[in-house]
Amino acid sequence: QVQLAESGGGLVQPGGSLRLSCVASGSILSINVMGWYRAAPGKQRELVASISSGGSTNYLDAVKGRFTISRDNAKNTVYLQMNSLKPEDTAAYYCNAGGIVLWPSYRRPATDYWGQGTQVTVSS
Repeated sequence: QVQLAESGGGLVQPGGSLRLSCVASGSILSINVMGWYRAAPGKQRELVASISSGGSTNYLDAVKGRFTISRDNAKNTVYLQMNSLKPEDTAAYYCNAGGIVLWPSYRRPATDYWGQGTQVTVSS
């Protein structure tokens, strides 16, 4: 019923920028929290940034000052602007949506939803 679709990944040189987008589709009334996670080879998936429906944000220390998360509640879309990219930012980036309320049932699924991932590679 709910699907997340990411876009915007790619190959960029160190110091460059990328903007990731994630659209949640389906019978959605509201989404409490949307966020971005990443998984590098051999490492656990980690939370990069999250944003509540009210606009409160949270960032991984390693990306503070370089990445900015934002969302458009009307479009059920979350963005991640990534500046000053470093090789250590290379990973698959996954969109996450939690605390969803479905329309018209007002049902609140217990599970979070995930996108399929988009690859970000930072290399010269």
